[in-house]
Amino acid sequence: MHIDLPEKRYYGIGEVAKAFKVNTSLIRFWEKEFDILKPKKNAKGNRKFTPDDIKHLKFIYHLVKERGFTLEGAKTHLKEERQQALTNFDIISKLEDIKSQLVKIKSQL
Repeated sequence: MHIDLPEKRYYGIGEVAKAFKVNTSLIRFWEKEFDILKPKKNAKGNRKFTPDDIKHLKFIYHLVKERGFTLEGAKTHLKEERQQALTNFDIISKLEDIKSQLVKIKSQL
């Protein structure tokens, strides 16, 4: 899944939910369920997601929505193989971005 978010330091929950095409309640639910997600909160309590949070959300989305993991299965996968799994996911994400850029270039030729 390609998430289209501009490069920023922080993202609001509304723009994160829109980018993932899910409800904000799902993002809040995943925040409670996955300790890897730790968005900052401002004085009003509004969540501010960092680029690292977005990367972790992409991985959680991939496990739960694309690969069909249960929440418990995704949590176990993250705990047992967090670094290796995230590294592999980063590589795949970068390759998918490169592929989409190459496809755009090809269509412009």
